Amino acid sequence: MTSEERKAAVKEFALKKGILIAVFAGVMSACFNFGFEAGKPIENIALQHGTNPLFQKNPSLIFILLGGFITNLCYCGFLNIRNKSYKDYFSVTGGILLNNLFFTFLAGLLWFLQFHFFGMGSSKLPAGMAVFGWSILMALNIAIANIWGILLREWKGVKSRTIIVLVTGIVVLILSTFIVKLG
Repeated sequence: MTSEERKAAVKEFALKKGILIAVFAGVMSACFNFGFEAGKPIENIALQHGTNPLFQKNPSLIFILLGGFITNLCYCGFLNIRNKSYKDYFSVTGGILLNNLFFTFLAGLLWFLQFHFFGMGSSKLPAGMAVFGWSILMALNIAIANIWGILLREWKGVKSRTIIVLVTGIVVLILSTFIVKLG
């Protein structure tokens, strides 16, 4: 980062806001898992109609993800109007538009697939153990995202102490997934 970029980044830094967002994100992540638990009656109906037990959580996903979609759509619409950025959707053409659409759909597909595969895996867990599967999913999300960040040099220019803390955190998260197996 140039010195101007560093000054701009520090200017935007707000510890209280960041902690509040992190706590809110953690609570909302847990709510996603609660959605799976609340969807048990839907799963039972699906199983009664011959659904493969491996895919029993998929009907619940429809309702869980629909709520998140509506919330995100409304908030993005609000931000587009407030920032007058809605015009940006119509100013992109040709290859850039196709590139943006491809990566948007790819991101959505990968986001959905993590929950699809979580549902498949949790269908094989004993009753009450899916919550541990959820913690493993979230830990791996954080670890893999940061490993990609390291590989793509998003952490370039930070102090070596920061990288040590980051790598230590990733190792702790990965090792924490094995603690469940030991218990």
